[in-house]
Amino acid sequence: MNLTGIKLVTTDMDGTLLNSKHEVSTLFFELFEELKNLDIIFVAASGRPYYSIVDKLSTIKGNIIVAAENGGLVVANDKTLLSTPLKQDGLKEIETEIDCHAHIHPVFCTKSKAFFKNSSVAILPILSEYYPNYQLINSIDDIENEILKIALFNNDDAQKLIYPLFERFKSNYKVIVSGQHWVDISHELANKGHAIKLIQNMYNITSEETLAFGDYDNDIEMLLQSKYSVAMKNANRTIKNIASFETKSNNHNGVELILEKLIKARKQFK
Repeated sequence: MNLTGIKLVTTDMDGTLLNSKHEVSTLFFELFEELKNLDIIFVAASGRPYYSIVDKLSTIKGNIIVAAENGGLVVANDKTLLSTPLKQDGLKEIETEIDCHAHIHPVFCTKSKAFFKNSSVAILPILSEYYPNYQLINSIDDIENEILKIALFNNDDAQKLIYPLFERFKSNYKVIVSGQHWVDISHELANKGHAIKLIQNMYNITSEETLAFGDYDNDIEMLLQSKYSVAMKNANRTIKNIASFETKSNNHNGVELILEKLIKARKQFK
């Protein structure tokens, strides 16, 4: 893995940069300062909302680019670079399908706030870890702002218990399994690869100069947009098949391990 030409690093959050306790390591923040000194751009790309990502990375938020909501919202220095809200046609049909299944808990995501249904009050501690700024509602009719994404949560297996019920909406929306417990419904162009391509074009950076980390299906386009694509040890089989390289798990500083190699390579190259 020749990392001497890397100018852009992008990583998923949950299952990748964050450990299983949803924490960022002290080591990462130390390595980030090295990346900054080397003029390497860092992008945090996650299915999480913008405010949740910057909360996890609060000490460096002014020096990074955030691709939130699976790339549906891209923000740098409080400036919105990209926003792809959901098409309004079909949202009520999606809500009707959701309401037919008590085991599915929806999160309606806007730029500044998430909306949970009153029927999900029992699992608020779980949902609020990912969406800390939230409001309870009865219906999407109560939401005035544009919806960027609908995240559907199930405590058991999203692949089996949610995805088959919403796969039919793929003709108008992007429907993807984004984690063991999550299925995301987004605009067709709302993916991390589209966001990274936008950033690459803005900074005149190529795929050959990009290093990406991921663990689940919502990372596929981002990994394909990067020559140096790295799957976590804990990644699913699809990601491991797509990625060019593999690193240790998110609980064993897999991202940090590769970043250390990147920094060493860049310093030696100088």
